[in-house]
Amino acid sequence: MIDPFSALAAVNTAIKLVKTTVKTVQNLESLGPCLGQFFSAKANAIEVVKKGGFSGSAMGKALELELAIEQARSFEEEVKMLFFQSNKMEIWAKIVARANKMTSDQIQAEKREREAKKRRKAEIDELLTIILIMFVTVVVLGTVGWFVWEAMQRCNGACGYN
Repeated sequence: MIDPFSALAAVNTAIKLVKTTVKTVQNLESLGPCLGQFFSAKANAIEVVKKGGFSGSAMGKALELELAIEQARSFEEEVKMLFFQSNKMEIWAKIVARANKMTSDQIQAEKREREAKKRRKAEIDELLTIILIMFVTVVVLGTVGWFVWEAMQRCNGACGYN
């Protein structure tokens, strides 16, 4: 997991990179890699906040991260406006739809993975239960058989069952 300061630095670096690139590029398509880096850094920062990987002054780190995430959100609005100003609103809509689809797919994949782990654990528990039952059955039958054998040996044919 990424530490809070690295997440904060990554968000700030990505924002500076995109702002610098916006000033130098002629078309919106050239921003793709920079924007990808920005949104990845933003996602990492949000993940750090959600998981709470803080040590030391958690309040200070949390404050810095939340402010960086808020800065990233406002910058995301600026990026959105870049698409709208260049009359590429449909591309922005497609990007948002694809991002939502990818997020949904990731959530579904994580859910399937959790369910598979749960099923696997249930299968292992069931197998261990069956093995334990078989072991106990063998021990009980073996013990009963041993007592019967010992009783037969002590009788030497003089028991009442003849």
